[in-house]
Amino acid sequence: MSRRRWTVLERDLRDRGLSLIAGVDEVGRGSLAGPVLACAVIMPPGARAIAGVDDSKALPAVERVRLARLIRRHAVALALGAASVAEIDRLNIYHATVLAMRRALRRLAAGPDHILVDGNPIRTLGVPHTAVVHGDDRCYSIACASIVAKVTRDALMTALARRHPSYAWERNAGYATPRHVDGLRASGPSCHHRRRFVVKALEGQLTFPLDDALV
Repeated sequence: MSRRRWTVLERDLRDRGLSLIAGVDEVGRGSLAGPVLACAVIMPPGARAIAGVDDSKALPAVERVRLARLIRRHAVALALGAASVAEIDRLNIYHATVLAMRRALRRLAAGPDHILVDGNPIRTLGVPHTAVVHGDDRCYSIACASIVAKVTRDALMTALARRHPSYAWERNAGYATPRHVDGLRASGPSCHHRRRFVVKALEGQLTFPLDDALV
């Protein structure tokens, strides 16, 4: 499929003199466990898009890892931000997600001329931005942020799975798959679980359609 659609939003901004465009996306918002993690990335203006970049959810895990290395190598600036399980439980997932995005943006080594965020406008983000619904499928810089964020968080959840094997996090990244929920019923929640999310999952209010979320 042609990826010429990448050029539309960012090209128009650069035509207005906004050269350094930061794409921002988050991952882990619907997970039962682990942090919510955001990535902000500025890709080089005028450079060709990295072949194969797409919405991270549409890519196999091996391809995401390969592309994440290339994105990190070529980015003008790239930063990550997270909000912990304690912050998610205290603030709620929406405000924790915004906190993670703000942290990622503050850590960028280069100041962006404009910011593109996946989803709807975020009044509390604190910086001017353009919100792009389905941005990880329409905007190159957001797709790059999506890939790096997912690869980073998946690796974290895989590492945590070695210490907490009951929940199969290495396969579901903390989402409410049947294996994860069965593990919760058998072993109870860990210190990495979000309390409100766990209650809903055990009541059958949260589900995830695939048991192999990392494939």
